[in-house]
Amino acid sequence: MGQSPVKVELILATVAIVGVMGFIALLIQKQIEALRRQLAQSLSDSARLVSDSQKSVGERLDRAADVVGRVQNTLGSLQKATEQVFSVGKDIASLTDLLKAPKLRGSLGELFLGDLLAQILPTRNYTMQYAFKGGETVDAVVRIGRLVPVDAKFPLENFRRITESTGPESAQARRRFLQDVRKHIDAIASKYLRPDEGTFDFALMYIPAENVYYETIIKDDAGDDGLMAYAFHKRVVPVSPNSFYAYLQTISLGLRGLEIEENAREIVGHLDRLKGDFGRFKEDFSLVGKHLGNARGKFEDAERRLDRFEDKLISSGAGAALLPSAEPVKLEIKETV
Repeated sequence: MGQSPVKVELILATVAIVGVMGFIALLIQKQIEALRRQLAQSLSDSARLVSDSQKSVGERLDRAADVVGRVQNTLGSLQKATEQVFSVGKDIASLTDLLKAPKLRGSLGELFLGDLLAQILPTRNYTMQYAFKGGETVDAVVRIGRLVPVDAKFPLENFRRITESTGPESAQARRRFLQDVRKHIDAIASKYLRPDEGTFDFALMYIPAENVYYETIIKDDAGDDGLMAYAFHKRVVPVSPNSFYAYLQTISLGLRGLEIEENAREIVGHLDRLKGDFGRFKEDFSLVGKHLGNARGKFEDAERRLDRFEDKLISSGAGAALLPSAEPVKLEIKETV
């Protein structure tokens, strides 16, 4: 019995639907498979990124640990350096306490002065602790024909007050400081300017600290009442280590020039003596030549007399028996000069 057309169509439609659904299922399965592969790839990439991030974080942590270690070492070195600075500060404080004693401060200035002189001048051109006839003793004298007295002064107390105070107190401290310097200038002028004992009519006041010299001279008030004018009026020249070094270099060059002049004078003296010796030798040589000339003249006279005597003997007829058969030997003196 045959099927009706309606059923056939339903069957065909059902088959078509089943085919479409299968195709759709296959497409969905392929899409799911593609999504699964993409998800697996994404998970793999994510895992790799996480691993790289962990490695980078680990490296950064290692570098951070290294930096922290170096910082700790630096802090340790800094602590040691700070301790050394504190130690140096204590030493400076101790040195400051020592310099409070005027006698020790003066000895330190003399030490600096002697060291500077020894660096530039020969020992024969300076003397430390030079004593005058009246009993006064200057720290040093420089010998350049006459004596240049050099006295080291270190007015530190009032200078420290200048640096530690401000305002009106600083002005008062500066006035007291300048008064101290004037007293030092007066003392040098009255004690060490001794032209009758071989000194020049001026002296040097050596200030062994550039900052003190700066406060003394560079910041000096201009005019007739200034400290420099007062010092020059008293014939006392303040010098610092730098300026005194320049003075000593100039003195050293002058001493070298004097030494060269003295050597040249000695050479000229030797040449004068050689000239005199040569003159005496020339006179003696002329005298020997004169004697030789006289001797030659006498010899020639004797030779002529001998010839005449020989001729007389021959002419007298007795000469043949007396004279030898050989010719007589004639002596000749040749002039060699």
